Amino acid sequence: MGFFSLYCGKEIDLKKIIVSVTNDLSTDQRVEKVCNTLFNAGYEILLVGKKDTNSKPLLRNYRTKRIKVFFKKSILFYAEFNIKLFFILLFTKKDIFLSNDLDTLLPNYIASLLQDKKIIYDSHELFSEVPELVNRPFAKNFWLRLERQILPKLKNTYTVCDSIANFYNTKYDTNFKTIINSPNKKEVTTSSFPFTYKDEKIILYQGAINIGRGLELIINTMPFLKNCILVIIGEGDIFESLKKKVTVKELHHQIYFLGKLNPNELHQLTPLADLGISIEEDLGLNYRFALPNKILDYIQAEVPILVSNLPEMKKIVIDYKVGEIVYQREPKKLAHQIKQTLAKDFTKELKNAKEKLIWEHQETKLLAIFKNAK
Repeated sequence: MGFFSLYCGKEIDLKKIIVSVTNDLSTDQRVEKVCNTLFNAGYEILLVGKKDTNSKPLLRNYRTKRIKVFFKKSILFYAEFNIKLFFILLFTKKDIFLSNDLDTLLPNYIASLLQDKKIIYDSHELFSEVPELVNRPFAKNFWLRLERQILPKLKNTYTVCDSIANFYNTKYDTNFKTIINSPNKKEVTTSSFPFTYKDEKIILYQGAINIGRGLELIINTMPFLKNCILVIIGEGDIFESLKKKVTVKELHHQIYFLGKLNPNELHQLTPLADLGISIEEDLGLNYRFALPNKILDYIQAEVPILVSNLPEMKKIVIDYKVGEIVYQREPKKLAHQIKQTLAKDFTKELKNAKEKLIWEHQETKLLAIFKNAK
């Protein structure tokens, strides 16, 4: 690659960006899209994450680096990872730091001060408000203190939805912009599920298998949906307990767990669904303000959606009319609503929404943040 690139018809000096996250890189679609956009605009990218024992090889157009860690969870993981990340940030050539989420912000911020470099922050969620911190006051207070100390000092910030941007801007007098985590535009292609079925309707959940995702509710609802199959794709903290629940309720013929799939595999299964669900519980501000990736992935696959009565989720349904909003979270009533939703035709509305809710419409805003970084 040369030392110059074109952006909006003008030549700019090639700049080096270090992008950091705490995951193992392979499944973070938002970070991959951001890196591809920046790379295609002429920036030189180094993406840094963690190395797991089961990390899969990466094939990217830009450089990547995975950090080996001894500790796998808790504050010890964050401490070890951030110390190692700090030295990588410090001794690697760069012009801009891009920190993703609060758990990478401290080493990025300190390194940017020490070396007088620009720092940009992408908040994927309200990190200090995640349900996993509700019963861990020490950890929650640590992240809150970090947030209060650093966020007001940042000049270049963006996040995934208006609700989170407005929250931070009001609380810390910041200037968060919104870059929706919409998927790339793609043609619908399909493979097949690893099980046999006839004329049953497919209800799909894809994403993290964690508390508060409404998975217990939908499992309890399935006995009232005799001609439907529930497919759950993903992994998480309650994966095994949900499988046991399905076994105890003798629903193994109606509910299938496919585990964690790579994005290409997932993209070919999502269009096979008749309904995509995102029925998270209101377990604090992080869930309340969430716009889950799966909602936009369902739409891109032309699958109607059933979502929680929470601000960002229901706004998509109201604005684009691509599904229904859950108002009564009781199994029999939810089953009735699902039957009604499955009987409706959302084809026209889905085709309209999928043309608008794509990453290509976010790229100009994203590049403007990096071009005008202070």
